[in-house]
Amino acid sequence: MSIYIYILIAIIALIVLFLVIVAMQPPTFTVERSAKMSAPPQRVFAQVNDFHNWDAWSPWAQLDPNCKNTFEGPPAGTGAKFAWDGNKKVGAGRMTITDSRPPELVQIKLEFLRPFAATNTTLFTFKPIGVNQTQTTWTMRGEKNFMSKLFCMFANMDKMVGGDFERGLAKIKSLTEGATPA
Repeated sequence: MSIYIYILIAIIALIVLFLVIVAMQPPTFTVERSAKMSAPPQRVFAQVNDFHNWDAWSPWAQLDPNCKNTFEGPPAGTGAKFAWDGNKKVGAGRMTITDSRPPELVQIKLEFLRPFAATNTTLFTFKPIGVNQTQTTWTMRGEKNFMSKLFCMFANMDKMVGGDFERGLAKIKSLTEGATPA
């Protein structure tokens, strides 16, 4: 056999090995960040439970000043919907609050339409700490298909999104700690 056949077999073997490694990656991902806020859970919960408030704290809100936002359903809580269609930095998608338990949690179905299609679950939890303090946790979970697993071989979801979660939580902290009690 010619040396070229051995080289071709070696290349094919490496490609197959790489594809097997990709396929064996975990089928899900989780990104989670928390922040302690000097505000009661009700005040922090209100920032998240109403999509109309998100422009004030969302880490993605300022990336496209011409982004088209639409709201449907109730103004807040379970069933509230928010959709966006923006530039390549923010893409397009929609969110629906699927569970809202004041002042404990807000669960959201997050659907990305562009630049890639994906559906994830986002969860915000609010735990009281002592008097007028809240531990706020922002979690996103999703399933990874083969293409997502391939993407995650070269990009870490936690590093890609975690910093955005930290900035968003810092803005919520600033908004709720500076607010006057009702």
